[in-house]
Amino acid sequence: MVAVDKLVGVLARRKDTWLYLGLFCWISISFEVGRNDYWTGYFQALVTSLLVWSPVLIFNWVREGRGIGRFTGKSRCLWLGCFLGYLPVLLIISGVLLEPEQLFWPVVFTSGLGIAALEGTLVVESKFNSRIYQLKWVRKLNLEKAVLASIVGIALLLGAMAVSSLDNPLYHSKKQLLIGFEIHLPKIAARIPTFISYSLQLLVMYLAGYFFFYINSRWLVPVVLKEQGLFHYILSSASVIGVFYPLWGQLLAGLPFSKILGGVFSANPFVAENAFGAALVLAMSLPILLAINWARQNSLITALKHEKSVAELDLLKQQLNPHFFFNTLNNLYALSLTRSDQTPDSILQLSELMRYVVYKASEPLVCVKDEVKYLNDYLQLQKIRLRKSLDLQFEAKIGDRNLLIPPLLLIVFIENAFKHGVENAEGPTFLHISLKSDGHSLNFNCKNSYEPISNSHAGIGLINLRKRLQLLYPGKHRIVTSAEHDIFVANLEIDLQ
Repeated sequence: MVAVDKLVGVLARRKDTWLYLGLFCWISISFEVGRNDYWTGYFQALVTSLLVWSPVLIFNWVREGRGIGRFTGKSRCLWLGCFLGYLPVLLIISGVLLEPEQLFWPVVFTSGLGIAALEGTLVVESKFNSRIYQLKWVRKLNLEKAVLASIVGIALLLGAMAVSSLDNPLYHSKKQLLIGFEIHLPKIAARIPTFISYSLQLLVMYLAGYFFFYINSRWLVPVVLKEQGLFHYILSSASVIGVFYPLWGQLLAGLPFSKILGGVFSANPFVAENAFGAALVLAMSLPILLAINWARQNSLITALKHEKSVAELDLLKQQLNPHFFFNTLNNLYALSLTRSDQTPDSILQLSELMRYVVYKASEPLVCVKDEVKYLNDYLQLQKIRLRKSLDLQFEAKIGDRNLLIPPLLLIVFIENAFKHGVENAEGPTFLHISLKSDGHSLNFNCKNSYEPISNSHAGIGLINLRKRLQLLYPGKHRIVTSAEHDIFVANLEIDLQ
């Protein structure tokens, strides 16, 4: 199962590569129409496309693996080089070395056009996909409307094919009309009333199935099955079929087009085939409707969880910011009482700290370099305020200084180190801080001297930090604290991937 999951993950990440492979298969199939040696010719065309256009497949495989966008930067240069250099050279070489009737030239040329068309379609789709889904009629398009639109399109297509098959001995006889796979626009234009009549009657035929699908979608599945269970769903479905299938059978049997097709529907509307057709529509649409309802409920649950998480994070930040302000204002007050010459510098540093809290804390993520500067400013402010000797060390080894992390995530450990450790110690004190990150994970270690005090509590800072981490990195973080030999150690590990 692990191997299958990995294979599915690889296929999901290399979607474009498999689209090109499918394109080559369809092009190879198109060259086998009317040939007797179909498998031999198919594999010849497919192998030719794969070998000649292997650079395109390799390039797409690497591009998708590295997450490079379509037709951007180096990707654009490579595509232009492919179609302005590689393809013309191939065509010239094939024209000189090979005979015109050989299959190589048309396969290469058709594959090149197909690649260009597919890549252009994907580029346009990626550019305008979001705009398309912003259209009102697209947002209002649901399953029932999509099925109905498909039925109308199929009815028009089959109506055109039926008119095109008229007077053709291959399809049209005195007994019946067979709908051939061909469309003749001049014949359709000459028989517009017949085309409209056939299309409308075909639409009525398909609406019979759509009727049972609509009842299943609007009532049987969301009301009966959901609220009363499977047993009542089966009984209700049988009742719907019993009430309506004879009526629809009589309507379809009376259509003139049914007689033209050779009596597709029996004159007896109560035949079992009609009931079986209605039951088949309900049975085939049931798993689709269940999957759609499950996806809809799952999306709703996910949205509610996200809203709950955002609300809790906002509440935690509201609790965190006043907590920080109270601590820093107390520090400034203590410094002003001593009338120290360092008071102006401390006020400036406090201003920078408050500016960071006010403007950066409202953002979901900040650069780690900004967070490091914030920690340094806070440490300097605390060092100036303290009168006792403090061995302060702060080591930051960051591979990518633009790495994004949540704001005010690490300050809680340092606040607790000062409040519950350094400030209460009577002898020499120390505070050693280490922050390391390789871009994939973050490790923060805070070690400080402390003296245990009875009835002490950590306050809301560490409690809120644990809640924030649970919301931001569920299952991807680890906090370990220990207190031994008058040394308190707090370690935080976060998996950032």
